[in-house]
Amino acid sequence: MSATVPSVSRVPVLADALPGARWRDVVLVIAGAGLTALCAQISIRVPPSPVPITGQTFAVVVAGASLGSTRASASQLLYLLIGLALPVYAAGTHGWSIISGATGGYLVAFPIAAWAIGRLAEHERDRQFLTAFAAYVAGQLIIFGIGVPWLKVSTGLSWSTAIHDGFTIFIVGGLIKAAAAGVLTPVAWRVLRR
Repeated sequence: MSATVPSVSRVPVLADALPGARWRDVVLVIAGAGLTALCAQISIRVPPSPVPITGQTFAVVVAGASLGSTRASASQLLYLLIGLALPVYAAGTHGWSIISGATGGYLVAFPIAAWAIGRLAEHERDRQFLTAFAAYVAGQLIIFGIGVPWLKVSTGLSWSTAIHDGFTIFIVGGLIKAAAAGVLTPVAWRVLRR
């Protein structure tokens, strides 16, 4: 006598509304990397911090929420790889020196944060503003949680300076990005349901 194991299907995310499968996924991964590269060019220096304000974290949030965990993390890994050769990082920079430098921890955290946000979207946390906002704040905290220690180690800053220059001055902007995405994704779901 054999026991049957119920199949576990993943809850669809926004990207699953598009037809296709494998080719769709390839295009979506490339689009996620492209969105991050485009948003990286929105770059504002905030002296004395070596970390600029960029649109990248917004792109990571949107990719995670709309693509789901696997495709979103793949899109951010692709972004990191493209940036080794092409000027797609913040303000048109590229190369290993950016990854190994002061802002590298933030970039390395992108695939992890995108995966976590995508996972939360696969559990329908992107359907209502409050749960979406909380999920997107959590994703950004992952980025800062890796970026700030990396900043401290790579620059030799004190912990208080690294926290200030790498996190505190970005709190308001991060909350605004999370709120914007928190409005955008539930609206997109409402449009899809119609």
